[in-house]
Amino acid sequence: MKENDKTVVVIDAGGRGSALVQKYSQSPQVKKIIAIPGNDLMSLSSKKPVKTYQKLKTISIKEIIEICKREKANLIDVAQDNAVEAGLTDKLNEQGFNVVGPTRSAGQIEWDKAWAREFMKKYKIPSPKYKICNSKQEGIQFIKSQVSSRWFIKAAGLADGKGALPAENKQEAFEAISQMSKFGKAGKTFVIEEWLTGEEFSTFAISDGNYFQIIGSAQDHKRLYNSDKGPNTGGVGCSTPPLVVTKNIFKQAKLIIDKTLKGLAKENRKYKGVLYLGAIVVKGKVSVIEFNARWGSPEAEVLIPGIQNDMFEIGMHIAKGNLRKIKIKTDGLARIAITGSLRPEAVRKKRKLLGVREALRIDGVTMFGARVTKENNYYLVSTGRLFHIVGKGKTIVQARQKAYEAMSLLYIEGNSLHYRTDIGWRDIERIRKHSV
Repeated sequence: MKENDKTVVVIDAGGRGSALVQKYSQSPQVKKIIAIPGNDLMSLSSKKPVKTYQKLKTISIKEIIEICKREKANLIDVAQDNAVEAGLTDKLNEQGFNVVGPTRSAGQIEWDKAWAREFMKKYKIPSPKYKICNSKQEGIQFIKSQVSSRWFIKAAGLADGKGALPAENKQEAFEAISQMSKFGKAGKTFVIEEWLTGEEFSTFAISDGNYFQIIGSAQDHKRLYNSDKGPNTGGVGCSTPPLVVTKNIFKQAKLIIDKTLKGLAKENRKYKGVLYLGAIVVKGKVSVIEFNARWGSPEAEVLIPGIQNDMFEIGMHIAKGNLRKIKIKTDGLARIAITGSLRPEAVRKKRKLLGVREALRIDGVTMFGARVTKENNYYLVSTGRLFHIVGKGKTIVQARQKAYEAMSLLYIEGNSLHYRTDIGWRDIERIRKHSV
């Protein structure tokens, strides 16, 4: 096979996978990209052909392995949490493929929040006080016994980023505990965690099992409405670099990642892939909110485009265990991602998404699809997070201006487009105060 004739498979359907597809497509070594399931907007940002299998699931292990064999895949990037939990990486490794993504046992640090908290306690990784509960009654009794009334109630299993429910008082805590049953198996065990007050951020590292490098940090916006109001979502916007991550905060985050990877190795769970540290700064100290065993979304959409290295080479170094051979470089630019979704009150039905070409004509703007299909030359959307508009610039202010200019050109039938208009607000306020 020629050096520039490689095939990469990305296991993801949304914006995270779209950002990976774009970056892999920039590699001169890559000829073809396959996305499972993928989406119809991926081809807009890719420099190479993208083949999708949108009827498959990320846990369709048998079918995925058959496709990888048939397509002679050189590298497979398992970028989705359900696939990690299902053991897709393990099965691909057994078949001799080069894989980016943790094994099921290493990925337990995401798909089992109860196990993760016990792991953090064992290895003295800073985290909030917590109580693991296996029944509604156990949770209610715990809350009744506590003086504090502010908690987060979290499903221990995977819940599409929606399993963490805030409780401002004991009554809300009781209601949140009752809601754990709606998450099915994921909520059978749940964790009651101390509510920490501070500023959140996330830091991303890549590891080959023995060595890691930090890619960068970002600040997600998890609530549906402006000023961080409304329900928790899988993330509706993001900015990088977050100014809350000072040299001291970065040093603490790096130490936490180092402790975590070494702890996993001691547990015979060597970690290969992307490790996501979700953290909060409380009075200058970093505490772990959660770990994810893959890129976050929309954090991936602002961090991956800034990577200057050949993504295929990075992936191969991770898979082969020789990440020390390269040094990760980034472009140092600021980026803002704005997530477009249907208005909460809109009826879930197929609607046309208009203005895509016009938005992408703005210099420094990229669009990553999440749930977008193409029929009869129209882009159609129906539910969930639909797409992410990313603006880049030398500063957060510039990046933000471009992203919102592009978003203003997009329209969903029935005036059904919803997005926050304050993404990056914390750093914008810091800049304004500094300039006064």
